[in-house]
Amino acid sequence: MITRRDFLDGTAKVSAGMAIASAAKSYGQIMGANDRLNFAVIGVHGRAYAHLSSLKANRNAARIAYVCDVDTNTLKKFAAEAEREMGEAPKQEQDFRNVLAVKEIDAITIATPDHWHTPMAILGLKAGKNVYVEKPCSHNPAEGALLVAAQKKYGKKVQMGNQQRSSPHTQEIVDKIHNGAIGRAYYAFAWYANVRKSIGSGKPAPVPPQLNWDLWQGPAPRQEYRDNVQPYNWHWFRIWGTGETLNNGTHEVDVCRWALGADLPSSVGASGGRYHFKDDWQFYDTLTTTFTYPDKMIEWEGRCCQGMKFYGRDRGSSIMGTEGSVIVDRDGYEVFDLKGNKTGEVRAQAAQTSSSDLTGRDSMTDAHFANFIAAIKTDEKLHSPVAEGNIAVTMLQLSNIAWEVNRILNLDMTDGKIVNDADAMKGWARSYEKGWEPEI
Repeated sequence: MITRRDFLDGTAKVSAGMAIASAAKSYGQIMGANDRLNFAVIGVHGRAYAHLSSLKANRNAARIAYVCDVDTNTLKKFAAEAEREMGEAPKQEQDFRNVLAVKEIDAITIATPDHWHTPMAILGLKAGKNVYVEKPCSHNPAEGALLVAAQKKYGKKVQMGNQQRSSPHTQEIVDKIHNGAIGRAYYAFAWYANVRKSIGSGKPAPVPPQLNWDLWQGPAPRQEYRDNVQPYNWHWFRIWGTGETLNNGTHEVDVCRWALGADLPSSVGASGGRYHFKDDWQFYDTLTTTFTYPDKMIEWEGRCCQGMKFYGRDRGSSIMGTEGSVIVDRDGYEVFDLKGNKTGEVRAQAAQTSSSDLTGRDSMTDAHFANFIAAIKTDEKLHSPVAEGNIAVTMLQLSNIAWEVNRILNLDMTDGKIVNDADAMKGWARSYEKGWEPEI
């Protein structure tokens, strides 16, 4: 097995729809028919199909040159779909390091398990690639800070996949809030509800022949293969995943802090547990978390095994101010006066977004990719540069720490580090498999 360090040594030597149509037209004027960015899509089980769909929506400006996954069955299936969708066959690689060594690759997209996001993104930056990394951009706060530093050092574009930042109606209502539509905004509440099933109690099993389990684990300390982890349930194990706060809460908490103009809070508290099932799931299925600021507050409630909706929605954000409030989700927004009477509404899509959709092919992601491509080609400002996206990620990682230690955490608002609590600060970073430690 070649380690990350060996690899580095070797390489050292050798409306939404209208917005997309407008962007695609402008890119076509900028570039010739063959002057497209070469993308490599890495980690191609689920969310990568949204990457495929969005690259197809922007195919005048981009092509998929490589696809990569540690599971060769998954890889072949995605490659075939990519050929059908894009009209040309991408090259296939099981080991992402071989992809990074290809000079012609301009950008990589990362839809791997969470524990790979920062280490792979940093390796991509070192190899001279622009990076689109799914949320969360890191597995722990220390990694997020490291990735932000790496982006500054290497200077390539890094966009985090919190695609609601590229939603035209969300941009519109946030701008209205910033311009006083509901007075001074000071409180935001976000939520997520789903009906996830039990993952049961796994048992040791032979590694499937098509899976490179060692490379799948990569930077994470080694574990024996179990039959209830791969390809999705890793989300609920602390060594690889980050729980529902980071899996889905990232989106709406980011919208809340964007609308309120809030960065890192002064304190974080969290309460909840694994109540619905008794199984191998290591995080909560029910959680409330609160982020406190000197003059405002954000709350998020997650119930991933109980689908009772808020305001008739599986997920969303409610922003409240001195003169009214707004409810915004992926399908539109509603405006209310101070007494709760509706005064306005914008609907962006005919069908309502569902929390049961685990892929998320949508116009927001198309627009987020369009913005990423434009940033690479013309230096257009990114909608979610990693330094910005990482703020909500760090906040929710601190929620996980607060839940684990079962107390409120006081924070340094300049960097998010926990103040006067050495035990809680142990959760700021993680241990790595030797030779795979991310470094810039």
